[in-house]
Amino acid sequence: MKTIREIYRYTFHYKVQAILTIFYNFLFVIFNLVSLALFVPFLELIFSNDFPETAPVAPVWDGNFFDYSSDYYTYYMENYLFVNGQEKALLFICISVLSAFFLKNLFRYLAIYHQSQLRMAVVRDIRDTIFSKTLRLPMSFYSEEKKGDLMSRMSTDVNEIEIAVVAVLQLIFRDPIDVLLTVSLLLYWSPELTLVSFVVLPLSAFVISRIGKSLKRTAREGQDQMGRVFSIIEETLGGIRIIKAFNASEMVRGKFAKANLRHQKLITSTFRKRDLSSPLNEFLGAFVMLVIVYFGGKIVLSGEGNQLTGSQFLGFIIVFSQLLRPIQSIAQNIGNLQKAKVSLDRINQVIDTDEVIHDPIDPLDFNGIKEAVVYNDICFSYGDQQVINHVSFSVPRGRTVALVGESGSGKSTLSDLLPRFYDVSSGSVCIDGVDIRRFRVEDLRKEIGIVSQESILFNDTIRNNIAFGNPDASLEQIQAAARIANAHEFIEQQEQGYETIIGDRGNKLSGGQKQRISIARAILKDPQILILDEATSALDTESEKLVQDALEKLMSNRTSIVIAHRLSTVRHADEIIVLQKGEVVERGNHDELIAKKGLYQRLCSLQGLS
Repeated sequence: MKTIREIYRYTFHYKVQAILTIFYNFLFVIFNLVSLALFVPFLELIFSNDFPETAPVAPVWDGNFFDYSSDYYTYYMENYLFVNGQEKALLFICISVLSAFFLKNLFRYLAIYHQSQLRMAVVRDIRDTIFSKTLRLPMSFYSEEKKGDLMSRMSTDVNEIEIAVVAVLQLIFRDPIDVLLTVSLLLYWSPELTLVSFVVLPLSAFVISRIGKSLKRTAREGQDQMGRVFSIIEETLGGIRIIKAFNASEMVRGKFAKANLRHQKLITSTFRKRDLSSPLNEFLGAFVMLVIVYFGGKIVLSGEGNQLTGSQFLGFIIVFSQLLRPIQSIAQNIGNLQKAKVSLDRINQVIDTDEVIHDPIDPLDFNGIKEAVVYNDICFSYGDQQVINHVSFSVPRGRTVALVGESGSGKSTLSDLLPRFYDVSSGSVCIDGVDIRRFRVEDLRKEIGIVSQESILFNDTIRNNIAFGNPDASLEQIQAAARIANAHEFIEQQEQGYETIIGDRGNKLSGGQKQRISIARAILKDPQILILDEATSALDTESEKLVQDALEKLMSNRTSIVIAHRLSTVRHADEIIVLQKGEVVERGNHDELIAKKGLYQRLCSLQGLS
């Protein structure tokens, strides 16, 4: 029921389309029943040899709507037959049946017309919600979750919700009404035969419940496996160069084939279980229909059933055969909802994930740095693993502080705490004496520029990559930023200049060119605080010189935190903080640390700097 309520809430966000879909589905049910019921007078006309010799008398209202409606329709047909003759009466019935079929299918199309817009609007909204949520989730979420699994939730799982939207509308507002009206007509014609037909309902319910439990379990396994398949695809496309270089294509193909085969088996099993209820219901319905034919035929042949004529009996069979359609639809839609429940649970796992990094209830205005950035007794853990242990230091306004140390010493983690990619476990990061958690995250990050080791660029034009986050920037401003970043010259040499598409992750450019575009992007943002995370470590000597020159221009008069493995790039920093296993072991400028002959001096020696 919870699944139905949630999908119902999504669906009725668009009340007009939902109500129109329900309304036209209701008319479809009515005219579907009318088109079948009209066969009874058709059959009576065909099989009757009695021609009315006198005009029939109109029925009198006796308080019974069904009897009166039936008697009045009989009166109308007999009167039409008396006035116009059998041939015209036959033509009239044919036209009536055809009109009923036309209206039935017209309303069916109108229901589908509005339903198609409704289901895709719901899919769009859910996908928008998931995507927006992924942008708000903390960095820790992405270190634990696979990107391929997120892609699976936004595609395969959302598509299951699309099917469930249709299932809910049919399961609540169409099929039960169809069953109720059909059963009411059958009861009116013959209560005895209708009660016999009810044998199929408990049998179907039992079969559906047994299949549904197994279906839910298999569907969840299938959706999880789809996430693994997407993850392999994403990792393969991202690492295709290494795969080819190490002749690992067959190994990766085998890994993918194994995961894909497992997914195929699970989905095949899911489809088989979901589709099993329909043929089972049809078989049970056919069995009950034959029982009805047997008992009803005995009643008609023996003359015991005064209320059931031969034509009504044939009409009963025709209408009852259509009762199986909504029952089978109910069975199928229950199966669809079982699958959708699994998908909805997976989607809600993302939507309900705690964003962790929250704006304060009563935020302070952040107008930039005036004095210093201060790390006060910082501790931080990834789960149970302590990575920062009681670290304190300050970065005065306009000064540069470098963080150095061996890999895994906590340098990048400390820099990630400033823009609140993570929040401290204890202690505080303050700007001008105010804990950064008192500011809006958006306001804080607006004044922080980041240039990382890996140049994160997008499959767009050079112009749009530089103006990323600042789409209103003019071409002159973009060119000015590129000149400062030593990027303007090589950009102008591109085939389409600033309008050149740089490919996925900027792979049409060299490492140094990508890094200089990243620096130009940071320059255009014009932040007061700058974080450089090993911005030159992956470059050759010539590219490093160009990038280092651009970085020095960028760092001019800005408060900077620099992380570097190449210690030559930080020897002129105002203060160098040496980290080891999450703790500060040395601090000072380059000359002071060399004189101490400690860890920094040893690291410099390894790089030939002392």
